Amino acid sequence: MFPGLALPLILIATLAGCAVGPDYERPAVESPSAYRTAASDTNPPAGTNSFADLGWWEVFQDPQLTVYIGEALTNNWDIKIAAARVLQAEAALQAARSEFMPNVSAGGDLVTSRASRNGPAPIPTGLNPQQSYGDVFASMSSYEVDLWGKIRRANEAARARYLASQDAQRIVRQTLVAEVATAYLALLELDYELEIAQRTLQVRSNSLVLTTAREEGGVAAMQDVAQAKILVYGAEASIVDIERQREQQENLLCILLGRNPGPLRRGAGFAAQQIRVEVPAGLPSSLLEQRPDIRFAEELLVAANANIGQAKAAFFPQLTLTGFYGFQSVALSDLFSSGSRTWQFGPAVTVPLFTGGRLRANLKITRAQYDEALANYQKSVQNAFREVSDNLIAFQRTREFTARQDQRTQANREASDLASIRYDGGVTSYLEVLYSEQELFTAELNLAQARLDELLSVVSLYRSLGGGWQLTPVSQDTENAAASPARSGEHGMASANPPGTQ
Repeated sequence: MFPGLALPLILIATLAGCAVGPDYERPAVESPSAYRTAASDTNPPAGTNSFADLGWWEVFQDPQLTVYIGEALTNNWDIKIAAARVLQAEAALQAARSEFMPNVSAGGDLVTSRASRNGPAPIPTGLNPQQSYGDVFASMSSYEVDLWGKIRRANEAARARYLASQDAQRIVRQTLVAEVATAYLALLELDYELEIAQRTLQVRSNSLVLTTAREEGGVAAMQDVAQAKILVYGAEASIVDIERQREQQENLLCILLGRNPGPLRRGAGFAAQQIRVEVPAGLPSSLLEQRPDIRFAEELLVAANANIGQAKAAFFPQLTLTGFYGFQSVALSDLFSSGSRTWQFGPAVTVPLFTGGRLRANLKITRAQYDEALANYQKSVQNAFREVSDNLIAFQRTREFTARQDQRTQANREASDLASIRYDGGVTSYLEVLYSEQELFTAELNLAQARLDELLSVVSLYRSLGGGWQLTPVSQDTENAAASPARSGEHGMASANPPGTQ
């Protein structure tokens, strides 16, 4: 070996153990002791378990809906785009890790040359003007020794960006689950509205027939017939408009599923859709780990913190190693003999003396970027608490509103029946029947919308608590295997297998 290199190598190994710049620590977050909810007896039960711990296949009970969600998680274009971005971040991480290793290349060449006998330096007579030589070599291009942790900080930043891309993929997955559920439930609600409108049209058509017969018999006036026609035409117009909305809603759901627009199969009817009575919110502190958008913001903060270390390392001397080893000979038969051996090795030290303030400016930029990432992280956390509180209030209040709307609809139904009885008895005009029928129709549609809002409040609450991004066990194993080089297992995954998926 080379005894003179022992001390420098020991020194290099010692210095390579340090890394300048701050080590990452999660910022302190002031979490509320409990989520703010509506002042009501219907507040969700307190406890450490969160509604978001359930897989989406456990929250949504309609088998057709779970099939659609599984299809969307496979075929949706946003899902494919997010997956491609994860692959890009993974490749960038691998490229950053390659900086730890030297770049070694091998090669060789064979050169034949002939000198001119009539040139400015003529070849003496008797010497062969044509010469041949060859060489083979293995070389190491400039390899930077990571004395101050510049490369390690770059790897730390690349690893954080890779994990952020995974969290971004979870955000897309979570959003898609909520969008498919919302679109499907809205489609069922429109089906229900169409049933109401068709039933109303049938009742009003029968009433028009009776009113026309009464007018022909001299019992009713022409005004009554005109008002009965108004009711019929109003119901027909509503049917046409609802059918338009249904077809457009089907197109929207098809796009979410990655399909071309077309008709879709339904599962259970709107009235049969189940809603969970209890939706425990869990502890606010657990929201930091449950919501992928908060984890995404934190990984960007980790990357920004590592960038500060890279900027600081640029102030220190840079040690690079270069060298090559090979054989060179004018006679190919002697190419690999000991006398043809050639090698060179040399470390080089570069010390920044004057950069015109560029290094300080870069450090200032990275610190400002860290402050920006920190503010975004804290904003994400605070916004998450607000969303959960808003959706808890919405969940409680929409249930109360639906109950009141159901009472109002029942009252409208009784008023409509009474108006018909009074008209048949000659006590009132058909104008009262017209008004009562219109009010009942509006109330029934409003009740359907209120029930939809109640269902959607559960979807929104589930999403705001951080639910909906969970994978099937097969997909979970694949993702964990891909994340194993970069802090795998840091975030928990669901383990139940959803129905209708493979």
